[in-house]
Amino acid sequence: MIEELERSIITKFRKTIWRPFSKAVRDYKLIEEGDKIAVCISGGKDSFLLAKLMQEIKRHGTKKFDLVFIVMNPGYEDKNIKLIKENAKKLGIPIEVYDSDIFQVSTKLNSEHPCYMCARMRRGFLYNKAQELGCNKIALGHHFDDVIETILLSILYGGEYKSMPPKLKSTNFKDMELIRPMYLIREEDIIKFRDYHNLQFLNCACNFVKTKQDSSKRLEIKLLIRKLKESNPNIEYNIFKSSENVNVNTVIGIKKDNNKYNFNDLYEKDV
Repeated sequence: MIEELERSIITKFRKTIWRPFSKAVRDYKLIEEGDKIAVCISGGKDSFLLAKLMQEIKRHGTKKFDLVFIVMNPGYEDKNIKLIKENAKKLGIPIEVYDSDIFQVSTKLNSEHPCYMCARMRRGFLYNKAQELGCNKIALGHHFDDVIETILLSILYGGEYKSMPPKLKSTNFKDMELIRPMYLIREEDIIKFRDYHNLQFLNCACNFVKTKQDSSKRLEIKLLIRKLKESNPNIEYNIFKSSENVNVNTVIGIKKDNNKYNFNDLYEKDV
């Protein structure tokens, strides 16, 4: 099972998964010699595929680096932790599970909208645990669709243009960096990989999201992109490319290094 799955990454899914993964790692310089990277596994399809990809590039790549695979348990039901452990064993991924009470605490702090607080607390937990383990990077399983959805979410609901960068230096954890090696992989191709191997992973196991899934803003954006794609097949690519082609001469304000510049600042002097 493991050997067949690993072989399929390099062969059957070479064009749709392995090449975009390798391109992102290369173009954005996500892995460097001597790195120790904590691959963060949530239990879903994205993070488990990320783990296998990181194993493969360590095996076949030219750079020498180390990997650890960490699972942060924010308060999952026992059946969900069991599924994560079963999948890790099935896929040959040596995980370590670390317990926390993040679901409970984030809901207590904001019972109506705990997701933002939960996400921040989970990220902080992962950075802290990775640092304890001697890592200098954490790897997350965000993919191409996450990137373009984030761009539209920031415009339509945040009133700003903000993307999801392929790597990010931590401001709170010294010398720690977040990387997103699946940055160029489409979600539909991750689903095809999952289904080809008849794998069953967790969806979001948060009770809050399960009860309010229909009101999810990210789901709204997914449906919007799907609708726009009917009349413009290149819509996803164009959204992504927009973050590489921001024409500063035409905007009326920017933020740079926590400083805000309005139109007159941009017009009268070179920022």
